Amino acid sequence: MAISYQQRNRIFTLKTRNTTYQMKVDDYGFLLHLYYGGCIYGDMDYLLTYYDRGFSGNPSDVGNDRTYSLDALPLEYPVMGSGDFRNSALIIRNADGSDCCDLRYSGYEIKEGKYRLPGLPAVYADSREAQTLEIYLEDKISHVQVTLLYGVLEEDDIITRSAVIRNQGKESVTVEKAASSCLDFLTGEYEMLSFYGRHTMERNLQRAEIGHGNHSIGSRRGTSSHQYNPAVIIAGKDTTEDKGRCYGMVFVYSGNFLCEAEKDQYDQTRVLMGLQSDLFHYPLKTDEELVVPETILCYSGEGFAVLSERYHHCIREHLCRGKHKNAPRPILLNSWEAAYFHFDGALICSLAESAAELGIDMVVMDDGWFGKREDDNSGLGDWHVNEEKLGCSLRELIDRVNAFGVKFGIWIEPEMVSEDSTLYREHPDWVLRIPGREPVHCRNQLVLDFSRSDVREFIFGQICSILDQGNIEYVKWDMNRSIVDVYSMENCQGRVTYDYMRGVYDFLEKLLSRYPDLLLEGCSGGGGRFDAGMMYYTPQIWCSDNTDALDRLRIQYGSSFFYPACVTASHVSAVPNHQTGRSVNLHTRGVVAMAGIFGYELDPGKLTTEEKEEIKGQIVRYRQCEELVRLGSYYRLSDPFRAAYVAWMFVSKERERALLSVVMLEIHGNMTVSYVRLKGLIPDALYQDVESGRNFYGADLMEAGLPMPVEQRENPAYQIELIRQGA
Repeated sequence: MAISYQQRNRIFTLKTRNTTYQMKVDDYGFLLHLYYGGCIYGDMDYLLTYYDRGFSGNPSDVGNDRTYSLDALPLEYPVMGSGDFRNSALIIRNADGSDCCDLRYSGYEIKEGKYRLPGLPAVYADSREAQTLEIYLEDKISHVQVTLLYGVLEEDDIITRSAVIRNQGKESVTVEKAASSCLDFLTGEYEMLSFYGRHTMERNLQRAEIGHGNHSIGSRRGTSSHQYNPAVIIAGKDTTEDKGRCYGMVFVYSGNFLCEAEKDQYDQTRVLMGLQSDLFHYPLKTDEELVVPETILCYSGEGFAVLSERYHHCIREHLCRGKHKNAPRPILLNSWEAAYFHFDGALICSLAESAAELGIDMVVMDDGWFGKREDDNSGLGDWHVNEEKLGCSLRELIDRVNAFGVKFGIWIEPEMVSEDSTLYREHPDWVLRIPGREPVHCRNQLVLDFSRSDVREFIFGQICSILDQGNIEYVKWDMNRSIVDVYSMENCQGRVTYDYMRGVYDFLEKLLSRYPDLLLEGCSGGGGRFDAGMMYYTPQIWCSDNTDALDRLRIQYGSSFFYPACVTASHVSAVPNHQTGRSVNLHTRGVVAMAGIFGYELDPGKLTTEEKEEIKGQIVRYRQCEELVRLGSYYRLSDPFRAAYVAWMFVSKERERALLSVVMLEIHGNMTVSYVRLKGLIPDALYQDVESGRNFYGADLMEAGLPMPVEQRENPAYQIELIRQGA
């Protein structure tokens, strides 16, 4: 069994194939964290130590025993007001204004299968794949009850954590802070790997020592954000790609979040992941509850590569859903960088004709097809087709595109409204806006109050009326600003940010239920909601609005630590690049884009005959390796922030086929040779380079590497396909 409970010692043990997680209910009913890491066999309560800690408080239960303090013990779910002065997972404000909650153990239950979270995305697994542990805690005075949820996917080395907070008392309470997971480390020196950025330059890797004090990342922007991704790695100082201990924490949520890492006075380390406490004051009346989004935990004793592989598998197989989950995705041509707002039906048909000639599967009509929408200053919220602009109905346009043998997709931004729109003029109270104050603008648009069901239902009806007009097989869902004016005309203000995100999830769930064959691609100014929460609804996400190939190397590198290639939408764009002005050769742009879900952001009508032929070759190449990219194991072979080249590879499940990709970042006079060491091959197996016909043993390629050509041209790229011989 993955979950066991020892009645005598009151110890819970969670087992996966390669890890153990253990906790204990002590004599006073406190739930103590004992261990998380590689497999162990005994009871780890011997690690607990008790000393007089001076100014660390002692619960009244212990009498005069000054050696017992929650300020020094490792806790499974620490709360404010218990005598633990470190960061708290939970802060409850009681009706009398006090911030206090004394949670004690009251019971447990073990269930087959993985728990589900009502209204929230979560990892899923059936009774053959997972077990659930529910641990019940209660404050006997306020009758606040907390159910800690643990999902154990034994074969996948995944443990998920969530919490449900209920008010069973007679008076209302307010949740001021709520995390879903806490990791307490009694000993060790750790570093935190986080992924920071900005619009058009997301998920840059930052590795920093966890020193004394508090280090935090998070978002107050209403989305998980371009600035910080809701996923971190806690690693030993000597941990590398291929060795050392590391712990991953991935928050399955697309709104405001907070991750805190703290080294305390006794050199112990605590890491919390949960909801952002700023802009959050969640009231609970009697019998009401708050469900905290879950955290996916994973441990590797073999470095970052193994950790990434486990997360990739979990997200691909236990988070993404629907018919497109493991299916080949269409190669698409998006109209945005081809035409921006300046298109009509004839241009879309021209793109479709070119797409058919090149072998592209789909044309996507991006922003500008609806309402009065000639730029980004008007029209959002008026979801009706501008037939005057298109020169035909939407159904007629779709039929013309389909007649070329090309699929049709469309762009929407349902959460937003322009002040210059019919919707806003008729319903100004439907936006998030603070009464008596002028709103903060961003992209000259406001945010609809998706915490309100009436607002969602109206927009849902409009979007469905569009999707019902023809054979629309793909929708790109965008969200192009942060939330500033956090105020709802109908909702309690402390609930707005959380209920807004729940509303978005509700809309997405209804959309997919009505259109189960629809392929949804997530987007928020590119990578502003590139998170596990959205992947539950959108099996692919636009990785970044930055399509520059060299910048994308770094963005995709950071993304790969948690997120598989099958969710990463990556396209070849025109040059000079529209975000950087840089020109990178077409071959290199293609190699970079083939690290994810492949497509194009350009106008084929502006290409030369030679470029069109090269694109045809790229499409043939990608179709040949698409399954390997989508389902294969991914390996990082270099660090683009340090090395002279960027290299990565995909290896099939049976290790019979591999695709190596390399892009040279630096070229100098009398250039040194770069040797790329491969990974994931069978050491004593013979592999043939498909292009050259030369054979190599797997061990030779992994131990000594392959020399890359030295060429006097800017940013050359190479793809080498390897096939195992005699398999």
